[in-house]
Amino acid sequence: MTLNQLQLSLQFGPSAEAAAHRELLSRSRVTRWIRHALAVDAEITVRIVDAEEGRKLNREYRKKDYATNVLTFDYQQEPTVMADLVLCAPVVEREAQEQNKSLEEHYAHLLVHGTLHAQGWDHETSEEDAEEMEAYETDIMKEMGYEDPYAK
Repeated sequence: MTLNQLQLSLQFGPSAEAAAHRELLSRSRVTRWIRHALAVDAEITVRIVDAEEGRKLNREYRKKDYATNVLTFDYQQEPTVMADLVLCAPVVEREAQEQNKSLEEHYAHLLVHGTLHAQGWDHETSEEDAEEMEAYETDIMKEMGYEDPYAK
């Protein structure tokens, strides 16, 4: 498999919640996870935030007043993907516990998921699109040695 080029900016918000995940989210891990989901070259910023910043961004850009696991801001899809992926550390941690997954596995999945969104994949338009995206995410995760993220 050929991995596409990736220019990655990895940022951690100033809160203890975001900084607590710094060791787990090494540049090499994050790069590996994102590259496996890329179909083209990309310039991506990944920012790990606390619940306050996550909620503010979700409210401002999606009109939803709660912190969500991952927000994808895609600015360009061709010829190079340009996007920001914002992950809310406390939400990701809570979901991993609720789903009986390791924090690493859940971050890997959400970065794959966000990277696919940045390339135009969508799971909210139709059930068919959702099934196709979930199947592709599952294939990518298995390729990297993780379990099916949608297995119950």
